[in-house]
Amino acid sequence: MKILLIVYDNDSYIHWFPQGIAYIAGTLIKASYEVEIYHQDIHHYQDSHLTDYLNKNKFDVIGLSFIGGYYQYKKAKAISQAINESKNRPDLYILGGFGPSPEPEYFLRKLCADIVIIGEGELTIVELLEAHSNKRGLKNIDGIAYLENGMFYQNKRRELIQDVDSIPLPAYEMFPIEYYRLMRMPHSVNKDFIMPILSGRGCTFTCNFCYRMDKGLRIRSNEAIIEEIKYLQKNWGINYISFSDELLMSSKQRTISIAEAIIKANLNIKWECNGRLNYATLEVLKIMKKSGCVYINYGIESFDDQILKNMDKVLTTKQIVKGIEATLAEGISPGFNIIFGNIGEGKQQLMKGVDFLLKYDDHSEMRTIRPVTPYPGSPLYYYAISKGLLRDVEDFYEHKHINSDLLSVNFTDMTDDEFYDALSEANQVLLNNYTEKQKENIQKNVVNLYKNRDVGFRGFRQT
Repeated sequence: MKILLIVYDNDSYIHWFPQGIAYIAGTLIKASYEVEIYHQDIHHYQDSHLTDYLNKNKFDVIGLSFIGGYYQYKKAKAISQAINESKNRPDLYILGGFGPSPEPEYFLRKLCADIVIIGEGELTIVELLEAHSNKRGLKNIDGIAYLENGMFYQNKRRELIQDVDSIPLPAYEMFPIEYYRLMRMPHSVNKDFIMPILSGRGCTFTCNFCYRMDKGLRIRSNEAIIEEIKYLQKNWGINYISFSDELLMSSKQRTISIAEAIIKANLNIKWECNGRLNYATLEVLKIMKKSGCVYINYGIESFDDQILKNMDKVLTTKQIVKGIEATLAEGISPGFNIIFGNIGEGKQQLMKGVDFLLKYDDHSEMRTIRPVTPYPGSPLYYYAISKGLLRDVEDFYEHKHINSDLLSVNFTDMTDDEFYDALSEANQVLLNNYTEKQKENIQKNVVNLYKNRDVGFRGFRQT
């Protein structure tokens, strides 16, 4: 059985390594299936190229995975059209990922796909392909949705894989790692080669804007993580690890344990992760810094205690300030993520966030603020529907969510014009702050070059 897995183009110069597809590929290869990767990403192929490719090459199964988002939705529609127009359209067109999982019927009908794998896909894809090969029915396969004679069926959710160490590693050897390793991250330099890996799956928190459907957190063993890093170092010279799971800092003990394991293994790497300010204490941060951590991406979301409660963030402004100050004190850059427009929010709360960003910005990244988006599957999505602010998933993707920097649903008491005026003012302040700092740094370089005869200067350039 020949399987084609598609990595779509998101118009980036260097794309993020497609971990989800790589995990599925690794699982299928272990199960002795013939797998091919279609790299629309690195080649920037037009969608019509896929139709031509399928016309010239026959596959039994084709798979596409995508997350929620207006751009991803448009790409999924275009790629699906390219697949369905092929004269060699495979017998089985499978969708997966957090994009189609919350509303599978809509995507099955809209994209003319055959099956949606809901949630975690490694066990489901193998069972599904076995059933397809043996011409067995679909009704007993957990974790899928499908159409049969025009009728929609959704089977029960599959139990999550508790032993995440048992999942085969991503099929790195099938991907051009020399390309993906060129991704840049905070405090990376030109000689750094970067790759993302997972330290676990899931999250212990339930923020109202998050559309993650899998409950709880399942962590990998330190041994498995270290072995994967060593494998990447040995084969591709990776020296900067981006822990891409939703929350590496799930507890003080877990974070310290991983950092100590990195030190003990003498990996000599830089690394970054997603963190929680609840656990950003000096004790934790010191060991993180010692092990090579250079950046922690914090989900702050708002600098107002009532709004934090409204979004079920389980975080206070006091914890935010204490954690950010400790992070900066240890010489680690903090990522500040703030969104605007959650339930009960107004301009006053927005400007609190702006003031916070200005006070603690270490200028390692450009800071901007986006509107909150009620992605299908999130509590905020169902709240919007219950309040008549949103009709359904089609209304969301076809009419409301047309750009991540524009309003999808207005949960505030402000008019849309007032909302945009406030967000425009906030972002102009933040962008002016960023550009002024960049200008200041460049001017310092000029003075140092000509006054101090800096022989290490290598020209006015951007990298």
